[in-house]
Amino acid sequence: MLSDHWIESILTSAPHMSIAVLGDLFLDRYLMLDPRLTETSLETGIEAYQVTEVRSQPGAAGTIINNLVALGVGRVVPLSLIGDDGEGYELRQALLRMSAVDLTHVQTTNRLRTPTYTKPLLIQADEPPKELNRLDIKNRKPTPPELIARLLRAVELEWERNSAWIILDQVTEAECGVVTSVIRQRISELAQRNPKKFVVADSRERIALFRDVCLKPNQREAGDLHMLRNNSGKAIFLTRGEKGISLYLPDLADPIEIPAYPVSGPIDPVGAGDSVSAGIACAVAAGADHRTAAAFGNLVASITVQQLGTTGTASPQQVRDRWRQIESMEK
Repeated sequence: MLSDHWIESILTSAPHMSIAVLGDLFLDRYLMLDPRLTETSLETGIEAYQVTEVRSQPGAAGTIINNLVALGVGRVVPLSLIGDDGEGYELRQALLRMSAVDLTHVQTTNRLRTPTYTKPLLIQADEPPKELNRLDIKNRKPTPPELIARLLRAVELEWERNSAWIILDQVTEAECGVVTSVIRQRISELAQRNPKKFVVADSRERIALFRDVCLKPNQREAGDLHMLRNNSGKAIFLTRGEKGISLYLPDLADPIEIPAYPVSGPIDPVGAGDSVSAGIACAVAAGADHRTAAAFGNLVASITVQQLGTTGTASPQQVRDRWRQIESMEK
């Protein structure tokens, strides 16, 4: 499975890879709050938290992009929609800071708002950041057909140019995000045409609607695994938190259990699944089989979950260091 050879092979191949990420781009906006500065509003008598720092970074599909860039992938191609608004400006600026990201197919439109997770964090001495109630901006109306038509043209243009594709259906409301039924159908058709192309899909609510591609659900999302396996016809990477990944392959009745790597101390699981997706795609693009890819995904996640108050990433050096740590523990 995972070995020194595969660690180096994946990491040294990454700069030569081009990986596409099709899905919902969110802005993750972190508000750092200092409780020592809290004031009482004269108008309402309610406590007014004081923001001492604002940190904006790409979220949802953007978290996958962050992880691919951190792992050293040479070209990352998002295909998505963002609003012509302040949040969209912040999101685009955050993406522009990553030179490996090709923004050609990120459409800006006044027909949609930029989906945004605003996350207030109380920063207290000698304690992990405490996340307060999140504030969400999402689109709750169907995505206009003309925007989907532009995305379809972008998918057709990029299909053969990328060694792997990651699909992220983040929006809960059906037909209100990037990955609509029309997009799913076209991806299925293209995957049938070229079954060797690695495509892995992740969806909060509609994983069972994907056909002819690999799937990466968690236990809540998976639902009826028998139906899921019939629909997909490809590998299913079922993530199980600290238990690792149950890998279902089409030609095997029972899953292959890929154990997680042990992690000590406080953890933040936010974004762990996205780091797994990035790790799996990089490994397969480097020539690894699905078992090795799942193990590499677990390795990357074991690094990102230890980064508190942010959606973590793993650099090549962090991956090497973590692998050496695991090897020393096993001796």
